[in-house]
Amino acid sequence: MAAPKRGRSGSAQSKPGRSLALILIAIVALTGGMFLSGNTTPRLGIDLAGGTSITLQAQNEPGQPNAINKANMDTAVAIMNRRVNGLGVSETEVQTQGTSNIIVNIPKGTNSEEARQQVGTTAKLYFRPVLAQEASTGAAPSTSPSASSSGSSSPSSSPSPSSSASSSEKATGSSSSPSSSATSQGRAVTDALKADSTPSSSTSPSPSATSSADAAATAEAGKLQAQYAALDCSKSSQRATAGKTAKPSDSTVACGQIDGAWYKYVLGPAAVDGTEVKKAQAVFDTQGASGWQVQMNFNSSGAKKFADVTASLAKNQQPQNEFGIVLDGEVVSSPYVSQSITGGQAEISGSFKQEEAQSLANMLSYGALPLSFKEQSVTTVTAALGGEQLHAGLLAGAIGLALVIIYLVAFYRGLSLVAIPSLLVSAILTYTIMALLGPAIHFALNLPAVCGAIVAIGITADSFIVFFERIRDEIREGRTLRPAVERAWPRARRTILVSDFVSFLAAAVLFIVTVGKVQGFAFTLGLTTVLDVVVVFLFTKPLMTILARRKFFAGGHKWSGLDPKGLGAKAPLRRTRRPAGPVAGPVDPKEA
Repeated sequence: MAAPKRGRSGSAQSKPGRSLALILIAIVALTGGMFLSGNTTPRLGIDLAGGTSITLQAQNEPGQPNAINKANMDTAVAIMNRRVNGLGVSETEVQTQGTSNIIVNIPKGTNSEEARQQVGTTAKLYFRPVLAQEASTGAAPSTSPSASSSGSSSPSSSPSPSSSASSSEKATGSSSSPSSSATSQGRAVTDALKADSTPSSSTSPSPSATSSADAAATAEAGKLQAQYAALDCSKSSQRATAGKTAKPSDSTVACGQIDGAWYKYVLGPAAVDGTEVKKAQAVFDTQGASGWQVQMNFNSSGAKKFADVTASLAKNQQPQNEFGIVLDGEVVSSPYVSQSITGGQAEISGSFKQEEAQSLANMLSYGALPLSFKEQSVTTVTAALGGEQLHAGLLAGAIGLALVIIYLVAFYRGLSLVAIPSLLVSAILTYTIMALLGPAIHFALNLPAVCGAIVAIGITADSFIVFFERIRDEIREGRTLRPAVERAWPRARRTILVSDFVSFLAAAVLFIVTVGKVQGFAFTLGLTTVLDVVVVFLFTKPLMTILARRKFFAGGHKWSGLDPKGLGAKAPLRRTRRPAGPVAGPVDPKEA
């Protein structure tokens, strides 16, 4: 007679140590990662840790007196929220107050300066040709980064002539009185402005019209020349106003920082609008030396404009073969081009740090704010009330956990040696993952999230009870413990999976359809539900298999929680196989 095949249950029964070793390795790895990262406690939300509250007031745009309306305010809130709270669990709150104010609450532990920049920056991006460039007071000469089409070789960099000239000039003169270098740049500005202002028509303009246009262009160029000569970008007061109110169709002066040094620019009219950037992402150049870059994809109209402007700039000498990438009036990079960049793909490079590249890509990807905002007030929020609520919540959780343990010990007795370690493993996994999610996705633990973790105690205990009751049912049928565990597991497993799936589905729906603090509750509930499945499969079941081999449990001790007499098992216990064939016996006369 062939030996029966050993199925999955038999294999799992004989090698439970593998599952226990796997979950032990996971605990060690997560705990080690937590200590190595230096984040040994979960990041707390503003209601528990306090933080910073910023009030932003919307400003009317020039020529748009009715721009402040509900639609634009709601759009601004949505964009700000996506910038600082992409996954919905960082606990940075963005909400409207009245008709023209937006309140931003940033929890303690978040980079408040970076968050303030992200929520208040309008991210109005323009690509403007550089007409003149000069190192401002106290700056050192730098190199101009290059712009290249995506996928090309590593961009090279070379010194900008204007930067070099102005830097040597800075060692001997004042920035307030333009030198020969500045004068030659001024002539270039004048010539460029005349070219931009000259009417493009197939018919020759009259002498009086040409004279008037030249006079207007000369006057405008003289005004711009004076602004450029007086601009000192090393002073924050001048940087705050330079180029901030310029229209896209106008030439302007602006400031930009390269390698910690400030430079001043004269920029021509915008050639490409930032709204024509379809996608932007920060990447690290692994094949070259340019470091972090921002890769951009343009839409069809932007790709054509970008190809045209780079083709025009490539014909010029530096710095007039550069274009300034101007974000909210500030030059964030001024790459030069040597050929037309076609295909709708480009890279912005220029001494970006990782955070700077990601921040710029983030703002460009999520879009520009429909309104400009002024920072009205910045206040510090204390966590006194939240601390009291947290204390009360933790006390409630401890009481609930104690009652669960008392119930398990009183009703399941020895089986509590399986349930209590399982609860402990679930708690360790939950804590370490929450601590690691803080820096990873900016997860912050708030009061609703704490409630979700407390609810998870019941979900986890319910899984143990389902398994234990299935084992008891098998023992009541007269089976011994080891086969009872293996026969009970498939039935309990189906019930546990269905129950946890319903809980996870509810958490997922709640996370999607809600905003704010409720998302923290839903996220925690979903996380702990997934961990419940992991703990039951990789810890509870293997541990129960090992204990079933011990005499205390296998012999049905009255304190094991699996006493056949106490459970009302059928006697005697069935330990024999069912006969393979029919059993001979007396024949019923009625059947004869």
